[in-house]
Amino acid sequence: MEKLERLKRLLEKYKKILIAYSGGVDSTFLLKVAIDTLGKKNVTTSTAISQTYPKDDLSFAKKIIKQSGIKHFFLKTDEMSNKNFVRNTPDRCYWCKNELFAHLDKCATENKIETICDGTNYSDRNDFRPGRKAAKKWNVRHPLSYAKLTKKDIRALSKKLKLPTWNKDASPCLASRFPYGHKITSEKLKKISDAETKLKKLNLKNLRLRDYEDTARIEIDGNQLNQIFKNNIHKKIVAALKKYNYTYITLDLEGYRTGSLNELIKKP
Repeated sequence: MEKLERLKRLLEKYKKILIAYSGGVDSTFLLKVAIDTLGKKNVTTSTAISQTYPKDDLSFAKKIIKQSGIKHFFLKTDEMSNKNFVRNTPDRCYWCKNELFAHLDKCATENKIETICDGTNYSDRNDFRPGRKAAKKWNVRHPLSYAKLTKKDIRALSKKLKLPTWNKDASPCLASRFPYGHKITSEKLKKISDAETKLKKLNLKNLRLRDYEDTARIEIDGNQLNQIFKNNIHKKIVAALKKYNYTYITLDLEGYRTGSLNELIKKP
């Protein structure tokens, strides 16, 4: 595939890289191609640990890293101490990424690595992503995007490479569950993390629990909407979320879509 070869050529130019690794579809694919292209000794990964990082994703990332056998660093970030992040304005993602990339830059410098890469793909250009500004500030490269690899491309190639992430649901940070203007707290993050963990046991795909204080807005894969009522799954959802003190529990009839909380700021 032309795009895959383009990615390999890009990586060859970097020679030695540090990958911001989350355990997701994109960064796992990038890790695999980087190892195949540069060799394990020239690839290092780093994963940020914070209250906004889903626990299941951290466990999964640890498993993949162990299997890969490459050098890895776990970095503790503290975006919750930044009032600009906590107040949750539309530029929230910038402050989160700025915190992450600052740690990655230090890690790269200490290990004499000149190039930091993340898993930003070509499809991401269609969404509102303030984090790109932070990436530019810290000179973080986006090889998947430069090679014009879309999310669909990456899933297809991941399947060919037999990567366990080829059909893994996207899992952005937990801060993305709160509408802009709603303050982010440690208690809220834990509530979302625990509640989503409960709901995932119902086999809901692309689950997002959006928190509007006393109201929960649930997004799931559009193909599952009919099943929710046919199989009485909605009753189990209600029972689970009532334990987290939600007064109103709603199901978004549009289903899951990337960047749904950005729809308000995109309006003229």
